[in-house]
Amino acid sequence: MGLALRLYESLTEAPDDTTRFRLIVDTIDALEQQWPRGGDVALRSDVRESELRLQKEIEQVRSELKKDIAELRADMHKEIAELRADMHKEIAELRADMHKEIAKLRGEVQKDIAELRSEVQKDIANLHAAIERTKVDLLKWIVPLMLGQVAALAALVKLL
Repeated sequence: MGLALRLYESLTEAPDDTTRFRLIVDTIDALEQQWPRGGDVALRSDVRESELRLQKEIEQVRSELKKDIAELRADMHKEIAELRADMHKEIAELRADMHKEIAKLRGEVQKDIAELRSEVQKDIANLHAAIERTKVDLLKWIVPLMLGQVAALAALVKLL
């Protein structure tokens, strides 16, 4: 129930004027208690002053944020540069290791190729020797057989 309605009901029920006046005074006092005091009410100038202070603080925070962002960017660029340098260093080390391994493997492959060549040359020499022996063996058989055929033909020619 509102204050005005309570006042109305109290006034209609009051037995005399003194009580009614007392109710009116109490109601006005209650209203004064609810109203803001002079220092509690903000004036336009107070609001404007607070607004200007807040704008100034916002600008300070904004400039601090920009400064912090710039510092973070600088730190990030520095860290990225360090990481790049580390990566380039590691890549160079890996390349050097790879070149060493390739050289090592190349040496092993060349060694294996040399061994295979010598084995193949030995096999070829063995084949040449076997072919020569086979030639000699064939000549041992062919020459006497040819002489035998010539003798047999000569004998047949005499018989005829």
